[in-house]
Amino acid sequence: MTARRVVITGVEVIAPGGVGSGKFWELLTDGRTATRDITFFDPSPFRSRVAAEVDLDPYAHGLTPQEVRRMDRAAQFAVVAARGAVADSGLALDALDPYRTGVTVGTAVGSTMSLDQDYRIVSNDGRLDLVDHTYADPHFYQYFVPSSFAAEVARDVGAQGPSGVVSAGCTSGLDSVGYAAELIREGTVDVVVAGATDAPISPITLACFDAIKATTPRNDDPEHASRPFDGTRNGFVLGEGAAMFVLEERESARRRGARIYAEIAGYATRSNAYHMTGLRADGAEMAEAITVALDEARMNPTEIDYINAHGSGTRQNDRHETAAFKRSLGDHAYRTPVSSIKSMVGHSLGAIGSIEIAASVLAIRNNVVPPTANLHTPDPECDLDYVPLTARDQLTDAVLTVGSGFGGFQSAMVLAQPERSMA
Repeated sequence: MTARRVVITGVEVIAPGGVGSGKFWELLTDGRTATRDITFFDPSPFRSRVAAEVDLDPYAHGLTPQEVRRMDRAAQFAVVAARGAVADSGLALDALDPYRTGVTVGTAVGSTMSLDQDYRIVSNDGRLDLVDHTYADPHFYQYFVPSSFAAEVARDVGAQGPSGVVSAGCTSGLDSVGYAAELIREGTVDVVVAGATDAPISPITLACFDAIKATTPRNDDPEHASRPFDGTRNGFVLGEGAAMFVLEERESARRRGARIYAEIAGYATRSNAYHMTGLRADGAEMAEAITVALDEARMNPTEIDYINAHGSGTRQNDRHETAAFKRSLGDHAYRTPVSSIKSMVGHSLGAIGSIEIAASVLAIRNNVVPPTANLHTPDPECDLDYVPLTARDQLTDAVLTVGSGFGGFQSAMVLAQPERSMA
């Protein structure tokens, strides 16, 4: 029996610097950054006071007042992006078998913004030892359970097949799409609306990352604060956003004449079973995930044309994945362009893996490698081709995109031109 192959036929991105895949890609290829001073609340008490915020008017993107009232900001991102991806795919949802249509949504921190805001209200700004539930939002419980994200998307697109949330920290966006692809490969469903969302820019999130000094204190120059692989980097920039996709079985997509962006050729995830925030210097677990993803894709390391790196902008991560690329790709690692889009859109935690899949898919479609912004002083220990400052025109048939998350999660996905042979 021939294995079912999975392709992406619809893409939509809600990202800092522009809502929609077109504006997102324009930002990346221009090498512009979307980082600014935090505007959602007074950030003055915090060590890191910059972030990459999304400018989204939910009403302008079709959400009703009731939907806006009910949904956390991250849920709004997911639904708007899902609608955009479905429209981009050209699928007629009412013609699909709803029981053969699934939804997977990745998130790291769920409804953080709503939980933070509502806790301040029911606790009277933290003054009450016993909170007053009578002040709680009627949708407070929905904010407490991240599964509400998948439920909102499934209801919106009419999917009655498998529906769930994948939460594996900062690899959630990769793992959600990887899981969705497996649902199609195994024959459980024919179509999945999949991706990830997070809106973590809140006081509690800033406090958490301040405590471990993971985010940058470069508050006087927000535009240049995110500097992956640069010798002067000093932490990541928090972001927010979402990316959603329509995944289909390849032959079915071909029969309906769909525009196919790319094939999800291989995916794997591993754990280092080592430390909550620490990474082994040799990058062995990420290298293992890359190798397994390549094996599933039936590809040699030399076939990878571009690596979309995790590239968070912390010394530990940048050196770890540099070692992983060398370990898994061998000498070809030195000949392969690498870049980090977090330099431009920040690190949106669970959402970023899907946003990076979108960047990888668009790199394949346009044969352009996006740059690493703010890379002026390369770290000598990060000695690969990290495509500094300016986008590069290059034939890009196969892309490796990777993610690394607290808890030791390491994920890798291979995306490829859909017409390639797997013989």
